[in-house]
Amino acid sequence: MSAARATVRNETHRAAVAREEILLASRTLGAATRQTDLSVPGIHCGGCIRTIERALGALEGVERARVNLSTKRVAVQWRASDAPPPLIETLSALGYVAHLYDGGAEPKDRTRFELLRALAVSGFASSNIMLLSVAVWAGADGATRDLLHWISAAIAIPALAFSGTVFFRPAWRALRQGRTNMDVPISLGVLLAFGMSLYDTVHHGPHAYFDAATSLLFFLLIGRTLDHMMRERARVAVKGLARLAARGAMVAHADGTTEYVPVNEIAPGMTVLVGVGERVPVDAQVEEGRSDLDCSLVSGESMPRPVAVGSTLLAGTLNLTGPLRITATAPASGSFLAEMTRLMEAAEGGRSAYRRIADRAAQLYAPVVHLTALLTFAGWMIASGDLHRAVTIAIAVLIITCPCALGLAVPMVQVVAARRLFEAGIMVKDGGAMERLNEVDTVVFDKTGTLTRGTLRLVAANDHDPAQLAIAAAMAAYSRHPHSQALAAAARGPREPAFDWIEEHPGLGLEAVAGGAVYRLGRAAWAVRGATDGDLAQSDGGTVLSKDGRLIEAFQFEDQIREGARQAVAELSRQGFAMEILSGDQQRPVEALARDLDLAQFGAGVLPGEKTNRIATLAASGRKILMVGDGLNDAPALVAAHVSMAPATAADVGRNAADFVFLHESLAAVPLAIKIAQHADRLIRQNFAFAVAYNVITVPVAICGYVTPLVAALAMSMSSIIVVGNALRLKGGRPARLSQASASGPRVAMQAAEAPSLR
Repeated sequence: MSAARATVRNETHRAAVAREEILLASRTLGAATRQTDLSVPGIHCGGCIRTIERALGALEGVERARVNLSTKRVAVQWRASDAPPPLIETLSALGYVAHLYDGGAEPKDRTRFELLRALAVSGFASSNIMLLSVAVWAGADGATRDLLHWISAAIAIPALAFSGTVFFRPAWRALRQGRTNMDVPISLGVLLAFGMSLYDTVHHGPHAYFDAATSLLFFLLIGRTLDHMMRERARVAVKGLARLAARGAMVAHADGTTEYVPVNEIAPGMTVLVGVGERVPVDAQVEEGRSDLDCSLVSGESMPRPVAVGSTLLAGTLNLTGPLRITATAPASGSFLAEMTRLMEAAEGGRSAYRRIADRAAQLYAPVVHLTALLTFAGWMIASGDLHRAVTIAIAVLIITCPCALGLAVPMVQVVAARRLFEAGIMVKDGGAMERLNEVDTVVFDKTGTLTRGTLRLVAANDHDPAQLAIAAAMAAYSRHPHSQALAAAARGPREPAFDWIEEHPGLGLEAVAGGAVYRLGRAAWAVRGATDGDLAQSDGGTVLSKDGRLIEAFQFEDQIREGARQAVAELSRQGFAMEILSGDQQRPVEALARDLDLAQFGAGVLPGEKTNRIATLAASGRKILMVGDGLNDAPALVAAHVSMAPATAADVGRNAADFVFLHESLAAVPLAIKIAQHADRLIRQNFAFAVAYNVITVPVAICGYVTPLVAALAMSMSSIIVVGNALRLKGGRPARLSQASASGPRVAMQAAEAPSLR
């Protein structure tokens, strides 16, 4: 009794510790709600999502439980007035190992390696057993046949023991909890086929079905491995965004000393020193200094943003030209970069609805197959009284109804479509995106780096005085500012001799002395005596050259339209797609580009969160959105859209977040990808029709006892071959082959009543 009491006390103590840890690890969402994030590595399908959300949602005090299949995390919101709910204990009772998510480095992806090893073993076993089966089919008899069967058994036993655990473990866990999932009929079919084959081998039977068991396992492992790898790709975008965050920063104390502090320890009110080339660690305000910032993370705009004392800085932006002394206004967990990461993860979680639909169909499949096989067994036992024959026919029913053709109907077309797209210079990162791309009816474009190249060009370079341009280019060679790089690239002929002295003033421009004259290249208010930025249209992104405080030349810059942009927009318009531009750039360049492309709908000065909200608004109105963007600021919108695409020139985070990446310069890749997706959709529907017809024809034949397990395995394999062959009919193309639709063709734009402008 004392031992029992001690055990109870230990369990009570562990539960109290767990709940105390949950309280410490949770974060406040409001006055009445807290949220706890859990890492649950065992989540792998829609059944897991339903089970976990239902169990946690039923706990007292829990208001909402949301599973993110991509990150394998669970976000639980619970009432702050109550004691922390027993989250980890509840998940443990369901068979899931869980721990508090700390936001640190994620463990190595062991599941991927386990699946690949299981796939390799099952592939080796099935190919070798199939070769041995050929000899049996060719007429081997007596002792030779028995020997071949025993060799097949010797190969199959370790293969099933190793590779089969991928399905056996989840099936057993589900059965222990009184549930069923797709792994249960798979495990039954494999084990019964193996057990019957072993029985026939021991009793010198003419048939053994080791090849059917291992081949079934091999094909199903292909699908499970591809499914896992696609989910892992979704996590790469969030990891890439996290890498943009500074690991720490130099903090200045009141006594004049400085100390390097990890970013998570920077608190509001601390003074932080940010050097040239460093990223701003947390949201802050400039206390001292002037500089130019690369804010493409925030707005996607290619123009650097000048900052001075009092300017607001956002975490993740890059300091370009001068050191800054800033005051933190928010902790790292509440920064702009952290908010972007949360936006992406929230959008990822929304995509799980597609997987849930597929798992509901799979959940229906399992009991139907079980019931069919059981009724077949019972019927033959009553009709013949022959146990062996009844079991053999039931196994044949289980095998012949294996959803290989149904399971391959989508992924095989996606694989072939991915190859066709690759041949056209378009990379597919998410197989499910092919299906979603076919559903698109609205295309949303980013501006900088998508519809345009994202590199500045001097406007009307030939209209400038060559001598003045040469001076400006010579000065610009000493700076990495985008305006300077554009001027240096536009220089014609020999440059002016070296200057006597030159210096860059952060946030202002370049100053040089040559022959006693003082030249300044940069902001008008600084370079020209008595001038203001507004006087010289500096607000439009220009820069000026002055000599001894007198204006001698003014330069304007523009972004270049991407090759094929006009043709792509015209092609999409001809096909009836609604289109609009969402850009963080200024009003005037966005409006000019929209006019050039004949697009009536556009939004300028749109921040990342606003882009995501706009996508959500369009989706709520029934639109299926294709988001085409490249910038770091587009990543949450790319993830939130129904499907997304980015050019290869995009930032790493943009490429990782997108479902498609096109390698060619031409934007014609967008309508081409849609065309291939539409063809793929037709083939998928044909494959589904064949899979249904296959089951309608073969299942009754198997139930009637005209099919042996060997024939069932062959029929199952043949159905898979037919599905694969149909998928290979998919035709590709190249961007250049798209019809060159006239830019003056009919325009399809959203009416104001349907999609109000963001302007």
